This record gives sequence, structure tokens and C-alpha cells, in this order.
Amino acid sequence: MTILILEPDLKTRSFLESGFRDEGYGVLQADTPDDALKAATLLTLKAIIMETILPSGSGFDLCSTMRSYGVSTPIVFLSSQSDVDHRIKGLRQGGDDYLTKPFSFEELLARIEAIGRRGKRYDERRVKLRVDDLVFDRETLNVKRTDRSIELTSKELSILELFMSEPGKVFSRARILSNVWGAGADPSSNIVDVYIGKLRRKIDGPGEKALIDTIRRRGYRILDLPPRAAGGSRT
Repeated sequence: MTILILEPDLKTRSFLESGFRDEGYGVLQADTPDDALKAATLLTLKAIIMETILPSGSGFDLCSTMRSYGVSTPIVFLSSQSDVDHRIKGLRQGGDDYLTKPFSFEELLARIEAIGRRGKRYDERRVKLRVDDLVFDRETLNVKRTDRSIELTSKELSILELFMSEPGKVFSRARILSNVWGAGADPSSNIVDVYIGKLRRKIDGPGEKALIDTIRRRGYRILDLPPRAAGGSRT
């Protein structure tokens, strides 16, 4: 998926682009509000990251215009202004979140993912996540592989939901730590590796295909395999 960035500060632009590309996202830089509007209306995007104060206009006004054009892509504002009225204005103009500069890149990632999860809760097709013969029911929190029920802890469920929401996507240890344990978690801890090991032992039974993959020096992912219908055939 691609993230659109409209940020006049070149240093911040470079910082954002580098961070998103390291996380496996495509990045599109817009130089003007018109360029951003055109991209937002023509492309399928993961998110739009937008400064509130632009050389040729207001990010708030551009957001409002995008919404009037039917753009439903999540929009996150970046701004050096932290007053409450400014934040409220951005949200009322159609923004999904607002982050004050300077900001943590991990926090920005976590907010983008949280917005995506909120939207998916209203999509009935996303209630049950399926990878190969593994099924995760997000409403009941039941996990099954073929006819085998799998009991998981809350942390293991959170990791599995993260992986199954974007099969094939590689999640860094820092990203998993931030999403599951929160921004205050110790980045030097090996807790992510410990929980991945526990999750693997529960998910992959004897004779079953290993679904969780380790990508050396990058992190972990769940394989992007189409769901199987009962009886073992692909659907």
C-alpha cells in the first residue's frame, strides 16, 4: 500500500519517506495541494500525511475538499500548533488524527494502524481474518485451524491480528512492540521473540504448514496464502 505525503519541510519529508519505506510501504510525495488532491482521488492509498500549514493554502481546507470529492482515505495532520482549538478544527474538517511536531515515527505508525482497524470494524468482510486454513474471528476472538481450536493469550491474539490484517507484510520487532505493548515498552527487550515462539507452537500443529515466517534482520510476517474452504480446497 502507498502513503501520500504533503509536507513542505524537506527534512521532515525525507524522515517520513525513509521511515515508511523501511516499513515496506510505497511513498508518494506531493509538492502542491493540487497534486495531493489529484493523487487522492485517483489512487488507492493507505493514508495521507498532511501538514496543516502549506505555502499555498491550508491543510484543513484541502482535507475538506478531499472529503467533498469522496476521498475516504485516512488523513493524519502534522502541525507545530498544539492548541486544542486547532486540533478540533482539523478533526471537524474531516481529519482522522492530529500529531504535533516533533513526533515519534513509531507513534505515527501506530496511529495510522489504529485508524485502519477502526474502519475495518465496520466492514463485515473483515470480521473473520483468514490465511490458508487459519481463521481468526475478531468478534468472538476465537482462533481455529481447520477443525482445531487454538487458545491464545491477549498478547498472542494482538500479534496474530496484526499479522493477519496484512498477510505477507513484514513487521519489525519495534513495530510489534509498539502495537502490542505500547510506546513505553523497552526496545531492548526480547519479549517479541519470546511471544512469536509461543504463538508459532500454538498455530503450527504436527504436520501443518508453518505460517509465521522470520525475515532475517527485518522482522516477522504471516504468509500471504489464500483461505482454504472446509475439506482443504482453495477458495
